[in-house]
Amino acid sequence: MAVIAVVDYDMGNLHSVCKGLEKAGANPKITDSPKDLDKASAIVLPGVGAFDPAVQHLRSRGLEEPIKAAIASGKPFLGICLGLQILFDSSEEGIEPGLGIIRGKVRRFRPEAGITIPHMGWNQLELTQPKCCLWEYLPPSPWVYFVHSFYVDPTDERVRSATVTHGNQTVTAAIARDNLMAVQFHPEKSSNIGLQILSNFVSQVRERVAA
Repeated sequence: MAVIAVVDYDMGNLHSVCKGLEKAGANPKITDSPKDLDKASAIVLPGVGAFDPAVQHLRSRGLEEPIKAAIASGKPFLGICLGLQILFDSSEEGIEPGLGIIRGKVRRFRPEAGITIPHMGWNQLELTQPKCCLWEYLPPSPWVYFVHSFYVDPTDERVRSATVTHGNQTVTAAIARDNLMAVQFHPEKSSNIGLQILSNFVSQVRERVAA
């Protein structure tokens, strides 16, 4: 069975992500070992918390280059929440450079009347890459669960695979480029829709392993 490495860098709700992957039929393995990332069939990078500690913890474990190498090799990769944001160049939340895998910046929601920050709870996606494999078998404008005060702003808008609107601000909710996929929301907290998204990712992993 294909092994999906779930990266442990002290910044993620690892067990809920693993439970979601298991329900989707995957064999997840929590690890902070570069060797495990190299051997795995796919990688999931979860994350909850602040930008600077996240990239510091990744680098202190020697995980930055193995993650970049895995993505460059074509290995399926899924970032979740903070695991999306640290793929970018920098963040208004901190001063540390991000991984720079996706060009762009992480920005803070602007305060406006009638909205709460963080953006927390259920909201609907607008699928801007409707043929992205993560969205297979989903209804139009699916509801998913968010918890975030910052959002990613990619330099190349073509990498956006979904957006979400909070108040008057429409922002990137997911990105996809070849084997690299990442979402701002939490699929592991998004009920049947989230389970379908994880199942779609697992299917991609199986197809690559079988090829």
